[in-house]
Amino acid sequence: MAIDENTPLLESPQAKTKTPLPKIQLGLTLFILFSQPMSSQYIFPFINQLIRELGITGGDDRKIGYYAGVIESLFFVTQALTALYWSRLSDYVGRKPILLVGLAGLSISNLCFGLSRVFWALVASRCIAGALNGNVGVMKSVIGEITDTTNMARAFALIPIVFTFGASIAPLFGGALVKPHEHWPKLFSGSFWVQYPYFLPSLVSASFTALSFLITALFLKESLPSKRRKKGPQLEIGSAGAQVGNPSNEDTSPVPIRTLLKTYSVMIPVANHGTLGLVDIGLFALVPLFYATPVEVGGLGLPPFTIGVIMTAYGTCNGLFQMLFTARVIERYGERRVFCSAVLAFLPIIATFPTMSWIIQTRKQVGLAIWALVFVQLLSWVMVSMAYGMRISVIFVFVTKAAPNKYSLGTMNGLSQTTTSIARSMGPATFTSLFAFSKEYNLLGGNLVYVVLLLLLCLLVFLSRRLPELKKDEQ
Repeated sequence: MAIDENTPLLESPQAKTKTPLPKIQLGLTLFILFSQPMSSQYIFPFINQLIRELGITGGDDRKIGYYAGVIESLFFVTQALTALYWSRLSDYVGRKPILLVGLAGLSISNLCFGLSRVFWALVASRCIAGALNGNVGVMKSVIGEITDTTNMARAFALIPIVFTFGASIAPLFGGALVKPHEHWPKLFSGSFWVQYPYFLPSLVSASFTALSFLITALFLKESLPSKRRKKGPQLEIGSAGAQVGNPSNEDTSPVPIRTLLKTYSVMIPVANHGTLGLVDIGLFALVPLFYATPVEVGGLGLPPFTIGVIMTAYGTCNGLFQMLFTARVIERYGERRVFCSAVLAFLPIIATFPTMSWIIQTRKQVGLAIWALVFVQLLSWVMVSMAYGMRISVIFVFVTKAAPNKYSLGTMNGLSQTTTSIARSMGPATFTSLFAFSKEYNLLGGNLVYVVLLLLLCLLVFLSRRLPELKKDEQ
């Protein structure tokens, strides 16, 4: 049979009996994965206020977006520079040692962030967090190795749920625990809390990551095939390698990175993952910035606690929707159809921003109309994020099944994680700076940033149509 880029990644002559999920090891892996959003997203409710209080902008609130974007992006910049190397190393030394290094790095960097009172210290702590953290790509490899083709989609469908709950809890304690000496003076009356008003949320994040480190060290089993006994489910990796003459599953050597980069069926899922990450992180960075920007500049001027509550409400509803519907929809309609349809859900979210901006510039205050639009935006975002959960679950499946052999799975996920980390590193700084630039020079009425997002969405729609079909019994 002729093989080209449109050939399904996996083929099987008959449907297989579904293997039960490995609940204990999968549960431990997802708990460890929970530390990622808990460490990366708790700063969003207060980062703009922190920049303002440090006096970096010289009192010009229109420039806050530039500096906030840099700090938000640094984690992903340094992660992009190191993720592939950590994942590649995990193909040789095992998954567990790399996870332990990443968790230790996250915990230490969070403590440093809370103790930082100058801009360069904030920069250094975020760089440490990203450079030592290659965990996301490695944990995807772990999930791919403890599942097989019959239950892989169900396992990957749980990842967005974990990220959603983490992304909802992190902004809540990030916004609620800042300046504890003002909210709970009897408990936090010392001068330390006055000098370091943002240390408490950083301490909570660092403590959770330290707990994850302990659980990993004690209970998580090594999943790399060459480092464990041959038992349990064995992942059947796809035919991408066969298309370019790469080794099969029987080969015990990781495929060279250069070979993977030349393989069409490998790079299409990776390109989709990277573009998806760029659009998603751009919106996620713009929402708290738009909410925190003063009314005079065209934002809503909301305090950190309110922003944290709003993002938590969105995250909670989003998690419930994903838990109830994501796996069922993928199972019913198939990975490719779900992905191609779901990417279109970004459109109404992008359109909401200029509408709210126009109203706030007209009325100069946050009234009933604005709160109604905030509700509509969050409701739409719940639907979008439910779709995002489906999309990200699907793209994980495509990336995993495109690996030439099971010994290249870490490298494959590292390549995918590096691509999306590059995109996510560019996203916050690019879109928050573009937001500030649009407002400062009134480009397209201050709406240039949303036009750029729309163009990127068109690219994502195009790339999604290039994904190959999967056989029904492999969906």
